[in-house]
Amino acid sequence: MSNRLAGSTSPYLLQHADNPVDWWPWGEGAFAEARRRDVPIVLSVGYAACHWCHVMAHESFEDAELATYLNSHFVAVKVDREERPDVDAVYMEATTRMTGQGGWPMTVFCTPDGEPFYCGTYYPPAPRHGMPSFRQLLEAVVDAWRERRDDVVASGAKVVQELAAPRGGLVGAPPPEAEDLDAALRASVRDYDEMRGGFGGAPKFPPSMLLEFLLRHHARTGERSALDMVEHTCSAMARGGMYDQLGGGFARYSVDAEWVVPHFEKMLYDNALLIRVYTHLWRATGSAFARRVALESADFLVRELRTPEGGFASALDADSLDASGRSAEGAFYAWTPAELADVLGPDDGAWAARLFAVTEAGTFEHGMSVLQLLADPDDPARYDAVRERLFRARAERTPPARDDKVVAAWNGLAIAALAETGALFDRPDLVEAAIAAGDLLVSVHLGAPEAAPTHAPAPEGDAAPDAAQHNGHDHGQDWGDRLARTSRDGRAGPNAGVLEDYADTAEGFLALYAVTSDDAWLTFAGVLLDVVLGHFTGENGEFFDTADDAEQLFRRPQDPTDNATPSGWTAAAGALLSYAAYTGSAEHRDAAGAALGLVRPLGHQAPRAIGWGLAVAEAWLDGPREIAVVGPFDDADTRALRRVALMATAPGAVVAVGEPAEGDDSGPVALLRDRPVQDGRPAAYVCRHFVCRAPTGDAAELAAQVGSRHAG
Repeated sequence: MSNRLAGSTSPYLLQHADNPVDWWPWGEGAFAEARRRDVPIVLSVGYAACHWCHVMAHESFEDAELATYLNSHFVAVKVDREERPDVDAVYMEATTRMTGQGGWPMTVFCTPDGEPFYCGTYYPPAPRHGMPSFRQLLEAVVDAWRERRDDVVASGAKVVQELAAPRGGLVGAPPPEAEDLDAALRASVRDYDEMRGGFGGAPKFPPSMLLEFLLRHHARTGERSALDMVEHTCSAMARGGMYDQLGGGFARYSVDAEWVVPHFEKMLYDNALLIRVYTHLWRATGSAFARRVALESADFLVRELRTPEGGFASALDADSLDASGRSAEGAFYAWTPAELADVLGPDDGAWAARLFAVTEAGTFEHGMSVLQLLADPDDPARYDAVRERLFRARAERTPPARDDKVVAAWNGLAIAALAETGALFDRPDLVEAAIAAGDLLVSVHLGAPEAAPTHAPAPEGDAAPDAAQHNGHDHGQDWGDRLARTSRDGRAGPNAGVLEDYADTAEGFLALYAVTSDDAWLTFAGVLLDVVLGHFTGENGEFFDTADDAEQLFRRPQDPTDNATPSGWTAAAGALLSYAAYTGSAEHRDAAGAALGLVRPLGHQAPRAIGWGLAVAEAWLDGPREIAVVGPFDDADTRALRRVALMATAPGAVVAVGEPAEGDDSGPVALLRDRPVQDGRPAAYVCRHFVCRAPTGDAAELAAQVGSRHAG
């Protein structure tokens, strides 16, 4: 018998639709039911690719006896943190405030008004390692609710009061200066693992955004240590077990400091960010290794995460069925020497075991090893053949489950990565995949009724009329300007987009404009950023993670620090800065500058927590450089100049390519306005800080102006 989750668009909620627990989705109905019954709420937050979420579900939520007790004494609410990052954020803050730590699954007990009074994470089915069983916890909460109700309610009210208190110090400081970014570099060096690459100790997460900062810092200053850290870390990550040596793409993180054993879930956002890092590393150095990793990972994204509608699914699970039919973490990816020999024969099997560090003892669990490539193969042709045979054999295994919801923010990151990678490596299929994902976001997410404000009517869309038509697809005339957070099977989900959705989608659209020269993408980016300025920006220029007319939680979420992805705050700063460079909008540039003030203190103290903010600050200091290439699209000289422009390593450089135009004929791109060809030949114009260099038609001269190693 299904519960109330059966109609959800969230794969995570659907995983619990047949639980004996009488789950409610997040919403007023659940809170009204708790008030009617006068019982507390147990709020369970997780996501589809979460290993320990699956463990607790199997141990507790599938237990009929426990479910009967839970249903009798609580209203149970299940939340997909990836659909409702705002709900996740405020209750995670309460959890870390109460317990000193957080994680998923998150378990929160609330009053019928949603005020948290007891928080935790995973609870076992029996007492273990000092933790009570989940049943014991439920019984203790029921006893407290009955016998000490006033204390429980007062505790919840106190937590809410503390979390809802105004926070100062987030705005008001000027953007970072060069010495601030030098200090962030020194802090990064102190945190750097010189032996094994990466930053800090185990577990090690891919530091994508900090690596982008280091690449940009090197481009601006020539500081070699910044590039060295990027090259070492990128090599260590892609040679270790966190990288899928057969199929491309990265797992979520390494459980050890040596990058050997990953936590096996493969997330869209990690791979999108890392594809961009490796592409940018190749752009800076010409590394064939970085090129291979970028393209293999991009191919993984398109092959395994692309949905029939053209978007990209959120994740592949960590768990899958092993040879005995038991669900196990990493079963799809790990090998024994005997399994290699079964597929390859004894000679190639022994050679592959040495190459991929597969041992009899195993580097993982139960004698299994995660494939690594610690040194380049001595026989590349043999390597390619062995790798292909192992990849085909692995395809016969039961693959991990896929969370196929499309998240706007993460698709924006994927669009930016695929657009740039496709353009730089001359892979038009990757650019087409980025365009298709952009079309899905416009046609399904943008203007969806589900994205309308909760407490106020959405303003009518005000984009240019021709923005409703793009790439041969009719997106309609009434699409509005609000963005749905998710979709599945081409149907928008029930939740409004948050700041990162608008900012990362705008970032993706700006990248699409740079590589396609299609004005519609710039127009769509402007529509989204206008919503950011109108509904996500406070009186003092600070950003909030939810719109001013979104559902009101006990605190309006606001977190400027980068985590697994750029924060909405820093992503918005980056997109606003790029958009201002294209359009000449002082309003957008001023908003970006105001947002960058907090990068100063955070960059000095914890650069990993503000990596994308530091990368955007590098662009701010450098200009960013504005590169306009004018000339007929089919002219060989135009194409050569465009290639050099896209190869620019100057931090955050923006690229516009178009036919010569006069006055307002250039559409939304002020950068192309009044830029004539020179002596009848295509020309490039480079400007920054309101000063322009003389136009040039020489690719080598343009390369010198923009930090490009490609001169034609």
